[in-house]
Amino acid sequence: MVEATIFFLLLASLHFQKIYTAENDIISGSQFLTENDTLVSPDGSFELGFFTPDGSENRYVGIWYKKISVKTVVWVANRDRPLTGASSGVVKIVNPGNLVIMNNTDHVMWSSNTTSSGKTIAKLEESGNLVLMDLDDKIIWQSFDYPTDTLLAGMKFGKDFLTGKEWHLSAWKSSQDPAPAELTYSVDTHGYPQDILRQGSVIKFRAGPWNGERFSGASDLSKNLIFTYDMVINETEIAFSYDLLNSSVVSRFTLNSTGQVERTVWVEESKTWQLIVTLPRDICDRYNICGAYGSCTVLSAQTCSCLNETKFVPRNQKAWETANWSGGCVRRTPLGCESDGFIRYSNMKSPNTHTSWFDKSMTLKECEAMCHKNCSCMAYANTDIRNGGSGCLLWFGDLIDTRIYSYGKGGQDIYVRMASSELDVQPISHNRRTNITLIILPVVFLGVLLIVLSSVLVWYTWRKRYRAQPKGEGKGLHDHEGQNDAMELPLFGFSAIAKATNNFSPENKLGEGGFGSVYKGLLEAGHEIAVKRLSKTSSQGVVEFKNEVICISKLQHRNLVKLLGCSIEGDEKLLVYEYMPNRSLDSFIFDKTKSTLLDWDKRFHIINGIARGLLYLHQDSRLRIIHRDLKASNILLDLDMKPKISDFGIARSFGGNETQANTERVVGTYGYMSPEYALDGIFSTKSDVFSFGVLVLEIVSGKRNRGFVHPEHDNNLIGHAWRLHSEGRSMELMDTTLDEPTNPSEVVRSIDVGLLCVQQNPEDRPNMSSVVLMLCNEGSLQKPKQPAFFLQRNSLGTDFSSSTFPTSSTNDLTVTEITAR
Repeated sequence: MVEATIFFLLLASLHFQKIYTAENDIISGSQFLTENDTLVSPDGSFELGFFTPDGSENRYVGIWYKKISVKTVVWVANRDRPLTGASSGVVKIVNPGNLVIMNNTDHVMWSSNTTSSGKTIAKLEESGNLVLMDLDDKIIWQSFDYPTDTLLAGMKFGKDFLTGKEWHLSAWKSSQDPAPAELTYSVDTHGYPQDILRQGSVIKFRAGPWNGERFSGASDLSKNLIFTYDMVINETEIAFSYDLLNSSVVSRFTLNSTGQVERTVWVEESKTWQLIVTLPRDICDRYNICGAYGSCTVLSAQTCSCLNETKFVPRNQKAWETANWSGGCVRRTPLGCESDGFIRYSNMKSPNTHTSWFDKSMTLKECEAMCHKNCSCMAYANTDIRNGGSGCLLWFGDLIDTRIYSYGKGGQDIYVRMASSELDVQPISHNRRTNITLIILPVVFLGVLLIVLSSVLVWYTWRKRYRAQPKGEGKGLHDHEGQNDAMELPLFGFSAIAKATNNFSPENKLGEGGFGSVYKGLLEAGHEIAVKRLSKTSSQGVVEFKNEVICISKLQHRNLVKLLGCSIEGDEKLLVYEYMPNRSLDSFIFDKTKSTLLDWDKRFHIINGIARGLLYLHQDSRLRIIHRDLKASNILLDLDMKPKISDFGIARSFGGNETQANTERVVGTYGYMSPEYALDGIFSTKSDVFSFGVLVLEIVSGKRNRGFVHPEHDNNLIGHAWRLHSEGRSMELMDTTLDEPTNPSEVVRSIDVGLLCVQQNPEDRPNMSSVVLMLCNEGSLQKPKQPAFFLQRNSLGTDFSSSTFPTSSTNDLTVTEITAR
């Protein structure tokens, strides 16, 4: 009886000594956590407890999301002192007010290093913040002050000048080891604050300073419909933070063990983290890759160039030519101090601000005056670009780690100091300006008048000659050559084309597309032709017709279809092409029977040919051409199955240094459109690269991206290819009608190149010169990042491909497909 009583009292003692807190949200002096317990936030969003990383036997105390199926840890307490072996652990509060993790031998493995005069409790808040408070609800310690690798909504990122506390991220050493790695992401508070990613003491990436809307070197971190950002810069603290506009969204910023800063959103339908932003994105995000006064771009074969090649030159020309850009550039003309002026550079990533000075109250004009009178000041800009700009930021010393953004989304206006002789416009006095104006205006008016009269006369003469031109039957290819200098193409008589196509007989019809029909024809001289006849009812087609004539008449390449001439008579508008006996690529790769005629060697040859044709359009032609509708039905095959890119109806040409444009009229084909074009109307060489990537995956697999839904995981073709690649099973994507290739590495390399081309961020995608090199060389390739538009159709990031947008191209030889946004 006595023994039973003692046993009962012992049980009661243990019960009161330890109260399990799995259903509570606090730890107190009498409540603690063992390895079997967890602490849960009031709304059930976060959970704290012991965990063991996959592949490890060590145990840690951390915080993770409770409501999502993939265990994702956002904070770790004892990240460099894990519990090992058979030792067990407990989380408890010891007097006076210190939160600790202890092992079974009472050794402290981690401590908050705090004290309190009274009772304290630890509470896990709905934000994921673990706080230690006294009875007056005063916070003594909080986990938000000690971030690990993750920045949650409401956390601060920066520095508290009053306490000296820094809020920064440090990556895990690996997915199995949460100990702090050398990789850190922090705010540099010397000069104007800027975000920097370091590996040890070496700077790997610089996001730049906050300019009121975004970080100058991280344009993707701008305000959107999911997040709102806040940046505090004052005498007491520098702190960046963000909040979620929708509480149902689960999102985080993470510095991973590979050195990438990522913004991800949880997609419940697919049970995956959707990658939204990753930094650094491309080679131009490498810190100071082009040296002082150098500018980096991913849109040309030459990665680095001087900030302005007419005003700066490489410091070491020989090194520069061998792609050693570390020496940077120098001014052609030395500065003269008081006589210097400034040149504005737009969309520029702010140079390193470590040796800068700022004043948030000054105007831009005051800023210019201050920089001008200090001969060591090399550039100036606003600290805040909102509402017309405000504040003053001055740079001293060489300008390093800059780039010019080509997409109009990033950077800001920077005013760089230049010698007076290098200024485009010399300053002049008011009286002199007035006198010059009085002289120039009449001259300009007279010049414009002469130009107009000359243009009218030229047009009248051309029109008269055109109407007088005979258009009898049987005119050959060159009978009218030279009569249309503007188009640089021969003109055919309508009757000759009508005769060649048997009066556009249905038996001669090759196909029908968005702007009209295509017919096979045979000229009297025996030349086979393909004729695109613009539909008279197509209100949009006239512009596209003229665009195609002018654009393609200037192009000559073995992998581009050849335009032989055109005909413009009354309402009839015809384009005459060389005839492609094997018609279009889609008629082969998407046909179970005909696809067997394309073995792997032919497919790889076709991929390379398309790449070379696109490289010519983007880089080697007289004008930079953006095709905008690259797809399988617009790749024609000649008698030897050589590919030729066709249909330039919606192509755009760029001159000079133009690399991208924006349009409110999005045209093209869903399934091939890049995300920035489909969503924002921004098109560039990189949107063509995206289409090429889709095309490569289609050629390899024999499946269409649009309309393909994998029965097991509901991904489209891009998502399916990415999944196989991630699991090391890329060869399973290959068309099942193909025999095993003699060179499987070509298949895998083609898939890798395709995935590199469909990456979400345009600047991550390679240019076509790099694509051609990667396809031809056996060397290792850069690891592709998660592609755009690959999740199942009802989730975030869905491919626009849908049965609600059926194609109008049902033929073998197609014309441009136009689909409204």
